[in-house]
Amino acid sequence: MRRDALTWYLEAALAGSVEVRALRPLGIDGPTADPRESGARGTGDPKAFGYGRPIQIDLLLDGVPRSYVLSTMRVGSGFGHDHFADRAGALIWAHDAYGRLPRHVKSLDVGFITREGELRSAGGAEEFFLLMEKVEGASYCADLQRIRRKGTTTSLDLDRTGALSAYLAKIHARKGHDVQLYFRRTRDLLGHGEGIMGILDGYPADYPLLPAKQQYVVEAGCLAWRHHLKEKVKRLSIVHGDFHPWNILFREGTDFTLLDRSRGEWGEPADDVAALSINYIFFSLLRRGKMEAPFTELYDRFYGDYLDRTQDQELNQVIPPFYVFRALVIASPVWYPNLSEEVRLKLFRFVQAMLRVEQFDYRDLNRYLA
Repeated sequence: MRRDALTWYLEAALAGSVEVRALRPLGIDGPTADPRESGARGTGDPKAFGYGRPIQIDLLLDGVPRSYVLSTMRVGSGFGHDHFADRAGALIWAHDAYGRLPRHVKSLDVGFITREGELRSAGGAEEFFLLMEKVEGASYCADLQRIRRKGTTTSLDLDRTGALSAYLAKIHARKGHDVQLYFRRTRDLLGHGEGIMGILDGYPADYPLLPAKQQYVVEAGCLAWRHHLKEKVKRLSIVHGDFHPWNILFREGTDFTLLDRSRGEWGEPADDVAALSINYIFFSLLRRGKMEAPFTELYDRFYGDYLDRTQDQELNQVIPPFYVFRALVIASPVWYPNLSEEVRLKLFRFVQAMLRVEQFDYRDLNRYLA
């Protein structure tokens, strides 16, 4: 944060001439001269950690002494603040909410700091948007629909499956070392609004194919899996996060582009593997009500090739809860409203099997669907 940029920003935000006189850390994140900030280290306050990083700014505004506080958030602290978007969301919410609570300190603006150290205002934002380039290509789902309809695969189908497994093996090779971030991602698998609990909350009340008591069993079983996954922190890897056929656009041959990366840069590789491979199961169920050729050929090629490339000896021990998540999405009457009852029931049987299995066997899928 450049001092001259801070002055320019404050003059725009405060609508006056500004002379910055002093910057002082506040609270538990550093020493303070303000006796109201009793959270400082060394004051005897038992609290030694906070999410914020506040700085007091002493200035002259049109010649009049004033003080303000500018606060950012800790990076890499865990507690759901691991990603830039988490921290941005928390600060945007604070700006919107502080002023609506009686006796609460008011927020004057919310903004961001650029890579060049400039401060920019975002206080007038109503909704945020994303502007992206347009990419040509056909969804990989179109390939799977054709295979389902014709009942055969081509050499290009196998090559594309191999290209996708090779891509995942390559990005998953980059490992991270943030224990709290791995905990976050495994926690989000169960408790995030886009995770298992959020998906189940989207099911109709008293849904007859998966009533409330069975939903409880699913959530309780996933809790046990979460504690199993917490022992696997060394698996933290670069991931896509939503690697399913609708997010993969193919052009000629095996040339493809991905869409809609989700839920963070780092995560569990099994999530990506499950996200794609369950669709080979899904389309086979749509075709014949069981796992059989030609989709077994694609599944074995994808899963087996990934194992050969990565030598990931733990994958079969950690993938079941990620299959639970993906199966619940596909079986959801909200997400996939036109499925037959038979297909949904087999997906729910698959969920139940994944909650019980200790070592997944990718070569015996029909056992999990029976």
